[in-house]
Amino acid sequence: MVQYNAPRFDTTFAALSDATRRGVLEQLGRSDASISDLAETFHMTLTGMKKHVSVLEQAGLVTTQKVGRVRTCKLGLSQLQDEAEWIERYRQIWADRFDALDAVVDDLKQREKVDGHAQD
Repeated sequence: MVQYNAPRFDTTFAALSDATRRGVLEQLGRSDASISDLAETFHMTLTGMKKHVSVLEQAGLVTTQKVGRVRTCKLGLSQLQDEAEWIERYRQIWADRFDALDAVVDDLKQREKVDGHAQD
């Protein structure tokens, strides 16, 4: 079994668990933005947005740079590759289980047709 960096995963998934932070990532995917612009876009206080950006920054999903009085945010270096692989592994486990269940249901339906009545 592949060992994953649990603290990093916890930080990443915690950052992604909030709808506002996911929205910030979507916004930054379109263009860099100042914390003030993000706060305005999401109808939040500057302090509230700073907290969200800080969480994203700790997860490596956002980087910030201060030039004068303006702190600009942009997408970070994290490409979520390890996290995507982890999710895919569990997606495949569930897909395999549902495929097996479908096979059992199909088999029961076939038996029902052959016997002409439901199996108890």
